Amino acid sequence: MQAGSITKSFAGVHALRDASFELRAGEVHALVGENGAGKSTLIRVFTGAIRPDAGTLHVGGEEVTHNTPAHARSLGIVAIYQQPALFPHLTIAENISLGLEGSSMWRRVDWSARRRQARELLTRAGSDLDPERLVETLSMPEQQIVEIAKAIGARARIVIMDEPTASLSDREVERLFSVIRALRGAGVGIVYISHRLEEIAAIADRVTVLRDGQTIATREMGEVTPAELIRMMVGRDLSAVFPKRAVPIGETVLEVRGLTSSSLGVRDVSFAVRAGEIFGLAGLVGSGRTEVAQLLFGLVPPDAGEVLLKGNRIHPRTPAEAIELGIAYVPEDRRQHGVILSLPLTANTTLATLGSVSSQGLIDTDRECELTQSYVERLRIKTASVHTEAGMLSGGNQQKVAIARWLATKPEVVILDEPTQGVDVGSKSEIHSIMVDLAEQGKAILMISSELPEILGMSDRIAVMHNGSIAGILDREQATQPEILALALGHREQVRS
Repeated sequence: MQAGSITKSFAGVHALRDASFELRAGEVHALVGENGAGKSTLIRVFTGAIRPDAGTLHVGGEEVTHNTPAHARSLGIVAIYQQPALFPHLTIAENISLGLEGSSMWRRVDWSARRRQARELLTRAGSDLDPERLVETLSMPEQQIVEIAKAIGARARIVIMDEPTASLSDREVERLFSVIRALRGAGVGIVYISHRLEEIAAIADRVTVLRDGQTIATREMGEVTPAELIRMMVGRDLSAVFPKRAVPIGETVLEVRGLTSSSLGVRDVSFAVRAGEIFGLAGLVGSGRTEVAQLLFGLVPPDAGEVLLKGNRIHPRTPAEAIELGIAYVPEDRRQHGVILSLPLTANTTLATLGSVSSQGLIDTDRECELTQSYVERLRIKTASVHTEAGMLSGGNQQKVAIARWLATKPEVVILDEPTQGVDVGSKSEIHSIMVDLAEQGKAILMISSELPEILGMSDRIAVMHNGSIAGILDREQATQPEILALALGHREQVRS
């Protein structure tokens, strides 16, 4: 596949300017850039979701003049997105067959053949999932495997993977890489999009950098360092992805004592977060980190334990009560719980603080726009207008909108669950700077993260969870990756580096 001089504008804003990209058969070609750099727009051109204003696209040596999603599929182009597009109430076999079988309404369904085909494709994708399982019972990694099985069944020549490892554990990432290597060995070309530069170095053959809608460079992966990639992506030296500054630590703001929930698998969790402190909550996927946040935000009532805010015992039974008390929660899944994609930035930003922009039941639109614009500038949200729908923004900018909503509530405690997941290095640094600014304002910050560099780089103290409990709490000075991993794996004897 070869794309040349692709240009596309939306509402006067250039998403792509003379962007070029080449994919060879049997290679993994990484596509990187900051949020808003044009990666998603370029993918949509490849898949026929949008038509470029200018430029050319060739697949298999033939020019594609009028691309559509159906035509792209006929050319063997398949996209696997961070959020799999599957029917939750259908089985795995049914989901796979829908993308592979003809559309004749009179055709008799051979259920045994469907199950047999699904099982074979899942095996080729490196999975032993039961084809009869409903998709709604699958984890995110399992849903991605189903998408890969569909791509294999469709005999895809080009597979586009957009942030495929955002919600995967290390073991699941390695399994995915094994499937990618098998696809590459079969001659499939793979466009691999990720903000995790260490992953790109491990799996990609070449890398293309986009910045401000333009192709900056295409390099062999073995000839470029992560530092060089970062410079090309942001257009400058990135001196600190983790801009932690020394902040005076004040009195305890949030104290948790013996928090327990049998339904969420949380057992006897205790910790305290002080004013000006970034308190990191680490642990493996499924260790109970997000569940603790849900209990604190009133999403699920605890079975036992108590929560104190500035020394006063509180019992938030709903998110509304938690917000009223001064607790903000930016959830992990921004697309499902963080932003409402069909609403504009204005509505998304003020959704939790409508009282501040309304009077007698009527919203002051001027005030709403003014407040939203202030956060667009503060968080450097790339958008043509405050009236743009959130769904039109890149993933990283959607995350910033989610953060803006909760900053607008002026909270005392800010819970950030995977605050920079799927966010580019430039935006990651900006979000980290915002966290430090909040700490300097005396806010108590509980940061949940799967990224050990982020935990180590931004936390003043770190609590490590294992199997629903706190395995240990480490000060910033004594915390190391081996120690955190040892506690996360349930090893009480900490490993000294």
